[in-house]
Amino acid sequence: MNKAYIEFRKQRDFSAILTDTFGFIRNEFKPFVKTIFNIAGPAIVIFMLSLAAYNYVAGDLFNFTGLDEPSINSSSAIVTIIAVACYFISAIAAYILTASTVLFYIKSYVDHKGEVDSSEIKTNVYQSFWSFFGLSFLKGVTLIIAMMLCFLPVLYAMVPMAIVFSVYVFEPKRSTSDAFGQSFTLVNSDFWTAFGAFLVLGIIYYLLGLVFSIPSIIYALISTGIFSGEIDPANLNTFSADPVVIVLNVLNTFFQFLLNTIMMVAGAVIYFHLHEKTNFTGTYDRISEIGKTED
Repeated sequence: MNKAYIEFRKQRDFSAILTDTFGFIRNEFKPFVKTIFNIAGPAIVIFMLSLAAYNYVAGDLFNFTGLDEPSINSSSAIVTIIAVACYFISAIAAYILTASTVLFYIKSYVDHKGEVDSSEIKTNVYQSFWSFFGLSFLKGVTLIIAMMLCFLPVLYAMVPMAIVFSVYVFEPKRSTSDAFGQSFTLVNSDFWTAFGAFLVLGIIYYLLGLVFSIPSIIYALISTGIFSGEIDPANLNTFSADPVVIVLNVLNTFFQFLLNTIMMVAGAVIYFHLHEKTNFTGTYDRISEIGKTED
């Protein structure tokens, strides 16, 4: 049975953005996830292992055996710093490779009318790594500055920053700085539709993430004695090094990391909506194809 082809290059209303986002993920789920793990999988595994290592060594950093005077174990501090550095670097690499894989998958899907070229996707992902790194840096700085200014600026800045990677991927002639500026220009064409879609998807992402975190929360409450009302300082001192806690935290982070691909796909859908609303490129192409068919 042939899968239904989802046309990205068109304008959408609020409900269509949500429908096509989840429709694309549902239709392409197996090859989509397989491509992500084939390309970004090693970085994701290193990220998860680094998280586990950080959780393990962080438990020895503070000594809570005396609640009045908690102390810092200097020998563990160096190990913790190394673990944090590995965690931070691997998290950035995993995020960049996953985001670029998702978007180049969609680009291949659009270019080949529903078919994807895995080797083409892999080549594009590796070639664009440092460009994505630069855009990630600009994105992070922009959001930090917006948060420092006030609540409203960050709400505005979140929307163009959510599509900036899409601008770079789907408009390959643009540099990283051009893509950064173009994201603000496109958002101005229909800010409220884009903002509303990201808001609803953000709520869905939060609720799904909360569901996955429930086992960790319950185990934490039981292990630290909060349920019984008897908090044991020894439990606090070794809690983060508990193997069950480490496994649950890693699984929770892994599922939330995968859930983030929903926001990435939504960013591409919203980008095409804004681009079509501004330029009508896809509309003109479809009209041209009709003319060729008639000939």
